Amino acid sequence: MSGPDAGDRPRVTVERRGGVLLIGLDRPEKRNAADLRMLRELALAYGRLDDDPGLHVGLVFAHGDHFTAGLDLTDVLPAVTDTGLDIVPEGGVHPWQVDGRSLTKPVVLAVQGTCLTLGVELALASDIVIADETARFGQIEVSRAILPFGGATTRLPRRAGWGDAMRYLLTGDLFGAEEARRIGVVQEVVPEGAAFDRALRLAERIAAQAPLAVQATLANARLAVREGDAAAEASLQPELVRLLGTDDAREGVAAFTERRDPRFSGS
Repeated sequence: MSGPDAGDRPRVTVERRGGVLLIGLDRPEKRNAADLRMLRELALAYGRLDDDPGLHVGLVFAHGDHFTAGLDLTDVLPAVTDTGLDIVPEGGVHPWQVDGRSLTKPVVLAVQGTCLTLGVELALASDIVIADETARFGQIEVSRAILPFGGATTRLPRRAGWGDAMRYLLTGDLFGAEEARRIGVVQEVVPEGAAFDRALRLAERIAAQAPLAVQATLANARLAVREGDAAAEASLQPELVRLLGTDDAREGVAAFTERRDPRFSGS
């Protein structure tokens, strides 16, 4: 599709595939630049992932040749007030998890083409990122006289180290997929056109694990980042005791002793 936006067409596609929720950025005629409608639809998709007990993993991808050109500044900036930017409707989850509730389930990202500003921050807020070898990344807000507001100023220094983070945050320079992998924005680089398929296979593998164990592992790791190792370590024993009382733990042990694949129920 080319030309102006297609009327009231949704900006985000949502498709359930087993325990994986496919969440697609769908504004290719604007290189998937995020306007308010896209931001709010994305928040609702994250809310659906978090609230549905039958969904275990989110896979975020983009339609078209680019992941995202970042913000649609002409649409979004006029909506920013001194109290911030309200993009989370009732039932939604902030996709960058900088406000309100955070996701309890993992998110895998598949990136192709250009991934700018909020796209990089979406990667930093996700759990695993797969990128095409030709993908390009950039945190270019400084060249627009604004600053990143989706978490890059805190997450990128933790991932990349201070110098590498400032190298890109303060210049707005673009960097390639291998550099993104080196500094921790991306976890795997694949041949051009292969990111979605690889990310889907990975998401399906995670979705096949015991959901409660996946969520507990994710929550403990996030607790360590947020409150430090001591807080995370203190919660390990109580979480282990809780998990050992679940049907899935009993099924996991039985499947191991019987040398068969487990059939987890999420209970």
